[in-house]
Amino acid sequence: MSKVQLYTTTFCPFCLAAKAILDQKGVNYDEIDLSSEPDIKSKIMEEYKWSTVPIIVIDDELIGGYRELKALVRTNKLDEKLGLT
Repeated sequence: MSKVQLYTTTFCPFCLAAKAILDQKGVNYDEIDLSSEPDIKSKIMEEYKWSTVPIIVIDDELIGGYRELKALVRTNKLDEKLGLT
């Protein structure tokens, strides 16, 4: 199974929705809460060139945010990315 990192903040509805998708798939992921870590948040956003949360990374590849994750679900490509097929 793939390594999944999910960068979130505490009160982000898109973060909760992304976690729900991954939980529904039974995927283990590392959640990194950036709420109280502004320096780390800035560094991660700069590293991935992504300015919103969630930031979803699968096997060191930036997937994007919730919308991109949802698009992978709609096109039946998420399972492949996660190594579930």
